[in-house]
Amino acid sequence: KGRDLWVLVLGKYPTHHKIGIPEFKYVANMHGDETVGREVLLHLIDFLVTNYGHDPVVTRLLNNTRIHIMPTMNPDGFEATKVPDCYYSLGRYNRNGEDLNRNFPDAFEYNNVSVQPETRAVMNWIQSETFVLSANLHGGALVASYAFDNGNAATGSMKGYSRAPDDDVFVHLAKTYSYNHASMYKGAGCDNRQTFPEGITNGYSWYQLEGGMQDYNYVWGQCFEITLELSCCKYPPEDQLEKFWQDNRVALVEYMKQVHLGIKGQVTDSSGRPIPNAIVEAQGRSHVCPYRTNDHGEYFLLLLPGTYVINATVPGFKSKLKTVEIPDNTANFSALKYDFSFSEVSARTRAASCPTSPLYGELERTSAAGRAALHGVLAVTIALAMMF
Repeated sequence: KGRDLWVLVLGKYPTHHKIGIPEFKYVANMHGDETVGREVLLHLIDFLVTNYGHDPVVTRLLNNTRIHIMPTMNPDGFEATKVPDCYYSLGRYNRNGEDLNRNFPDAFEYNNVSVQPETRAVMNWIQSETFVLSANLHGGALVASYAFDNGNAATGSMKGYSRAPDDDVFVHLAKTYSYNHASMYKGAGCDNRQTFPEGITNGYSWYQLEGGMQDYNYVWGQCFEITLELSCCKYPPEDQLEKFWQDNRVALVEYMKQVHLGIKGQVTDSSGRPIPNAIVEAQGRSHVCPYRTNDHGEYFLLLLPGTYVINATVPGFKSKLKTVEIPDNTANFSALKYDFSFSEVSARTRAASCPTSPLYGELERTSAAGRAALHGVLAVTIALAMMF
């Protein structure tokens, strides 16, 4: 119905990105009849604004993080939910009858969807900011779910688990939320048929989801996102909302702190000017759509504490490698900082945007071709051995 999608931005510098300050976002109510996340985020806004300057944790969080909060991604669906129901209503969908969490480009297969206005607005939003960490709030279960939601043989889906290159980080993020929630960590399902050990699950292990926002953020947005299912009842009675807020308050704050995991920095040229589109990734966990620096030459990599080799690459020049020991700096509200300088580079580089084709589909086909070639070599070797 032409409704806008509203976002409130909080931080010391809310009107613009500031170098070194990571961008974080919460999105709720993309299924219009799943209302707990919408209400919890409104409570969170009030909590952050009220406690800034008084609570030292909230103050440091807002001084060192730019926080974006979208309470509802599907206002039409919310308005259409005339008869609240714990399990299902037509308000799940947008005005065009589309499920917004099946409406994004998929990294594994062509899902042939008509991209909706809400989806397009969020995709443009993701591309316009340097989001590092995000969570998408839903209802209908009580669990923290993480990438990948879809998968194929290249990510291990044949074994029932679709593993992202940063699987260890995703497990940490999911546990951070579940163990700071009042009861999610207990792993109890909403009925006797399903439980979630430690209150977390790999998305694909739970059920395969094609065209989800979570995978889109990670593959094309360079943003780690998990999905938070906050209530067994999708549209609970009003008198339960305060308890939902209390159950989630600590977890919401602790999760935001995780945007300061890992390492960050800038890539510059011989004159100290930023180099956009330089590839910066940790060795051993490259992404099918390489993680690149933004227009300010900035990179942000979420990594657990440990030793890593960071590889910075400017197309046409020799890569720079740096071995770093990354501590847990979340309590200090600042990831480890390390800058790369390419003294031989004197001009900005521009790289083509990552294609929207199913990237992991291409990876699977490449892997299959490699296996076929290897089997061919083995067959020839065996044949020759038999001849002699």
